[in-house]
Amino acid sequence: MPIDATQPYDDQNIFAKILRGEIPSKKVFENEFALAFHDINPQAPHHILVIPKGPYVSWDDFSARAGEAEIAGFVRAVGQVARDAGFVQPGYRLLANTGFDAHQEVPHLHVHIFAGKPLGPMLAR
Repeated sequence: MPIDATQPYDDQNIFAKILRGEIPSKKVFENEFALAFHDINPQAPHHILVIPKGPYVSWDDFSARAGEAEIAGFVRAVGQVARDAGFVQPGYRLLANTGFDAHQEVPHLHVHIFAGKPLGPMLAR
């Protein structure tokens, strides 16, 4: 069920539990700012999630409250994950849903990286 991106951070969300090691993940990258792992319900041949290690509900929350080093570190991590996975050619898509209308389902900022096939138009028509 989609969430309200303005709600307080819930430290019992699935990504918080993954960060704490309470739920396993198929990790592909980790540094001081981010963790990246394969999505358990992939929507493309390659589907990786990248999450910040800080408690941010959404992109809006992250961009408003995170420090400069966190923002730079997280954005660089997303790029590094895509490069390391070999997605730059022929291309990949980034997606970060924020709030109810965008169908954000987990109240922890996460960026989807999709690759491995032509992904079609940006939005369903």
